Formats: sequence, C-alpha cells, structure tokens
Amino acid sequence: MLNVICAIIFFDEKILVVQRSDKMKLPLKWEFPGGKLEDGESESDCIQREIMEEINIEIDVIRKISNSIYDYGDFKINLIPFIARYASGEIQLAEHNDYKLLSKSDLLNLDWAEADLPIVAELLKMEQL
Repeated sequence: MLNVICAIIFFDEKILVVQRSDKMKLPLKWEFPGGKLEDGESESDCIQREIMEEINIEIDVIRKISNSIYDYGDFKINLIPFIARYASGEIQLAEHNDYKLLSKSDLLNLDWAEADLPIVAELLKMEQL
C-alpha cells in the first residue's frame, strides 16, 4: 500500500486543488496536492517537502484529518490529509496540469480522484479549521 500525504491548503477562505497531468496515473483527475511518504520521513516534513517540490509554496501545517484508503485495482493508497494554510511563495506547477482556488461549496463540481472523495466529504462537514 502506498502512503501518500496530501494538503488541504487554505488561501484565506479558498482551497487549493490541482489537476493531474495527462501523463500521470488517473489522468486529469482533481486532487489535493501531495506525494509519497519516504522512509524515515515524518508526515509533516513530507507534506512540506512535496508542496515545495510540486507547487513552489510554503505552508503552515495545522492538523491531520481522517485517512482515506482506496483500492484502485492495480495499486492501493493510504491517503493521509493535513489541513494547512498558505504561508509564502508563488504557485508554480511542476507536474500538474492546472490548479484552482475554490470555495468549499465549489469542490463537488470537480472530477476527483476517488481516494480524495472521502476527504472532500469530511472537509464539507467541518465548521472551521
């Protein structure tokens, strides 16, 4: 099973979402940005490293929410989400196709990667961070 950390990054009231490139598994699906946890790396260090590598911004990690485990058939993922706030930097996508800053109510309008859907659902139920 792949352990993947992702970040739900708040820019004030908006949330950053990214679209996978057409060269990646799950092409053009939307997801919260993040990446694979490396051996010996803490979850917090992983998400900060991945966000800098993939999006070129720094974040402040606030807290973890419920994991999402999903079996895609040819691989199984344990998606470990963290709520975070944008700290600094300018968004530059290294491997994704596109990004959006959306209000919570607009999140359901996207074609999400299946593992991200329970995280979207939990996020929509939260009153605040």
